[in-house]
Amino acid sequence: MSSFIVSGGHELSGSIRPAGNKNAALPVLAATLMSAQPVTVRNVPRIRDVHTLLDIMESLGASVTWTGSNVVVVDAANLQAGDLDAELSERIRASILLAGPLLARFGSLSLPPPGGDVIGRRRLDTHLLAFRALGAEVETAAGLDIRARALTGTDMFLDEPSVTATENAVMAASRAAGRTVIRNAAAEPHVQDLCHLLSAMGARIEGIGTSNLTIHGVRSLGGADYEIGADHVETGSFIGLAAVTGSRLVIEDAPVSHLDSTLIGFRRLGIDCRLDGRDLIVDGREQPVIRMDAFGHIPKVDDGPWPAFPADLTSIAIVAATCARGTILIHEKMFESRMFFTDKLVAMGARIILCDPHRVVVVGPSRLRGARMESPDIRAGMAMLIAALGARGESEIRNADQIERGYERIDERLAALGARIERRT
Repeated sequence: MSSFIVSGGHELSGSIRPAGNKNAALPVLAATLMSAQPVTVRNVPRIRDVHTLLDIMESLGASVTWTGSNVVVVDAANLQAGDLDAELSERIRASILLAGPLLARFGSLSLPPPGGDVIGRRRLDTHLLAFRALGAEVETAAGLDIRARALTGTDMFLDEPSVTATENAVMAASRAAGRTVIRNAAAEPHVQDLCHLLSAMGARIEGIGTSNLTIHGVRSLGGADYEIGADHVETGSFIGLAAVTGSRLVIEDAPVSHLDSTLIGFRRLGIDCRLDGRDLIVDGREQPVIRMDAFGHIPKVDDGPWPAFPADLTSIAIVAATCARGTILIHEKMFESRMFFTDKLVAMGARIILCDPHRVVVVGPSRLRGARMESPDIRAGMAMLIAALGARGESEIRNADQIERGYERIDERLAALGARIERRT
C-alpha cells in the first residue's frame, strides 16, 4: 500500500492539463467489445481503474495494445463468452459496464457483484429495469445472470437518471432490433462521450446530451478512432487546489462547455475563474469570501443529475470551503457515506458540522494543520490531498492507491507545480 508524504503550506504555480475523462474512459473501453474490428481510443487516462477494466477484457479474449502513452487499441475479434474474473470485478464498479456489450454480442453473461468506492449503496436495479425492458431475463443470486434470446427495442423510463445504467442501456439498445427510447436518461459528459463513440462505430443515436435518447438498433458495429474529452471533475479538483493552497494556476485546455455548474458552485465559495481562450485561470492568492444569498441568507452548494453541480466534486467543495471566509451548507444528495471523510478534516482543524449523512455546514476560514489519514475513496482521497497541500506541517495520506484509481500520476503532476509530495511504499 502506497502513501503520500506531503509538506503543506507552500504556494504552487504553473500550468496543468486535465487528463481524459475517467468516467468516460471506462464505458468507452467497455463499448469496444461490441465490435469485431479494432477500435482506437485516445486520451485514455493511465489510472488503476482503467488497467483493471482492460485486464478483465483481456481475460475474455480481447487484445489490448497501448500504442502511445494515452492511446489504446482494443481488438475484440476473438472475444469469448464466459464468466468475468471475480477478483478483478470486485476491484472496480465499472465491471458492471461490461454487461451491456456482452449481452448485445453473446446474448448472455454472468457477472459477479461489482466493487468500487464505499460511498453508500449503489443500486443496480435501474440496470436490471433496462435489460428487462429490452427483453432480457435477469436472475440475481450471488451475482447477475442475464440472458436474452433477442434484444428488442422499446420505450423505457428509467426510475432514476443513473449514469452507468444509461450507458448499459444505450450499449445494449445499439444492437437491439428496432427503435429504443430511453427517457429520464443521464446526460453527463461521460454519457455523451460514450454515445459519440458508438455513433463513430455506426450506431444511430439521437438526443445526445439530453435526458431523452432515441437509439435505432443496427446489426453490427465497426471499428473507430475516438478521442475522449478532458475530465471536468479533474478540472474542478484543480480549481479547489488553487484556492486551498493560495496559488495561481492555469488549467490548460479545460472542458469549458462542461463547466457551467462547476464554476457557479465555486463562485459561491468566492473562487473566481477567468477564461483565456481554452485555458482556465484560477487565482487563489487572495482569500476567498463566501457569497451570501439575497437578504444575507447562508448559501449552499448542492449536487444533482447533470447539468447540476457534479456529485464527484462535493468533497473538493468542502475542502475549498474551509479556506473561505463565511458559512456555507454543502448538500450531497446521492451517496449516504460520501460525507464521512469530514472527520479527517476536523482533525486537521476545519470547522465542519456533519448535520446528517448528506449535509455539512462549513465555517471558515480555518488554518489547517498536517495529519495522518487514510484515503477512503477516490474523490475524498483527492480532497484530503488538497487539504494536506494547504495545511501547515507534514501530512501522511495512506492508501494513496485509492486516489490513483482516478487521478493519473497525480504526485508527479502536482510536483511539477511546486508541491512537496513524496511517495512511499
